[in-house]
Amino acid sequence: MTTSSPFRVVQRSASYWRVTFDSPPINLVSFDTFAALADLVDRMEADQDLKVVVFDSANPDYFLAHFDLVPPKEPYTGPPWLETAARMARSRVISIASIRGRARGVGNEFTLACDMRFASKEKAVLGQPEVGAGITPGGGATERLPLLVGRGRALEIIAAADDFDAETAERYGWINRALPDAELDAYVDRVATRIASFDRRPLAEVKALIDRSTLPAEDDLLAGQNTFRASLTWPEAAERIRRLLERGMQQPGELELRLGEHIAER
Repeated sequence: MTTSSPFRVVQRSASYWRVTFDSPPINLVSFDTFAALADLVDRMEADQDLKVVVFDSANPDYFLAHFDLVPPKEPYTGPPWLETAARMARSRVISIASIRGRARGVGNEFTLACDMRFASKEKAVLGQPEVGAGITPGGGATERLPLLVGRGRALEIIAAADDFDAETAERYGWINRALPDAELDAYVDRVATRIASFDRRPLAEVKALIDRSTLPAEDDLLAGQNTFRASLTWPEAAERIRRLLERGMQQPGELELRLGEHIAER
């Protein structure tokens, strides 16, 4: 396990934090990322002044690429991702994903656990490539996406394992807005600053009320996680993942940049 943090935190004010993912070369999501996010949620919940957190990336090509498919050398014993995602979704603190670059797999599932999602028209790419790798999503996509985009579009996104641009994602209801890249940072900052200017109690109460009818059931999330874990043991999945790694998956280059296109190739 590494000791360096996969992100840095800047406190814009007592009530507004900016969290920037920075884990070269392509912001892969590892168990270290899960542990760091769990610690961050602890900090968010303990801070009585904090009202809003914006997540962005230092890498313009990758917000969060996807889960690291190379098994860790040591077993992970930290908080499960689903637990951290549920805590973040139910936290009184409002979370915003400002997406520039690729957010695929659990990278996209992270954005789905955030309360709002804004994305660059020119540079954001979203997707759930797991089926193309012979496995299933396990971090909440099969539960959260249908609540946002409906059954048919959720199946299109997950079963086709393709990449989607920000304008399509906006039209589907996947993200709040697709914005010109040059306007993304200023717009998200304005929204976050505006929210941070309001009182803590009504913000927390309206979020809790909306959560009652918009969050997936815990049992459904666990079913998705358990299926994902089982799929990692399937022989056909091992073969597909092996071939993808040999072709350059998890490394900077053409395959990762256009994964939705290349993952369908045999």
